[in-house]
Amino acid sequence: MIDAIQSLVTRVLALLGIDPRWLAWATPVSLLTLVATVILLPLLVARLPQDYFYREHRPPRPHKGHWLLRYGLLLFKNLLGAVLLVAGLAMMVLPGPGVVTILGAFALLNLPGKYRLERWLVSQPQVRAAISMMREKAGRPPLDLP
Repeated sequence: MIDAIQSLVTRVLALLGIDPRWLAWATPVSLLTLVATVILLPLLVARLPQDYFYREHRPPRPHKGHWLLRYGLLLFKNLLGAVLLVAGLAMMVLPGPGVVTILGAFALLNLPGKYRLERWLVSQPQVRAAISMMREKAGRPPLDLP
């Protein structure tokens, strides 16, 4: 029975042009991303300031630390976001939380219009309800949303 399933999966992967060895590597990464998302997302949502999405424009952050460290961290954050974006797009056809990974990638990337997109996403009823539930479980007040 297991040999038949393995043969079927191998044929389907060959039909799609996917090397089975790559899938063996991508599946654990996908599962790790899922576990990290389940653990980290509620923590990050609980840490957001109550008025994070209320303002029309995100206030500028004061520059702290050495400029080389600041730009190095900015580069690392955007590279990590790019890797997560590619992984999330791959997870749209492979096992794993593709949509959540893509959203995480967008959170890390510095893109024009990102804050406006984030505000629109959190204004959707299902997302708003999920955020409120996470903050309530953490003992935090609900976010002031537009």
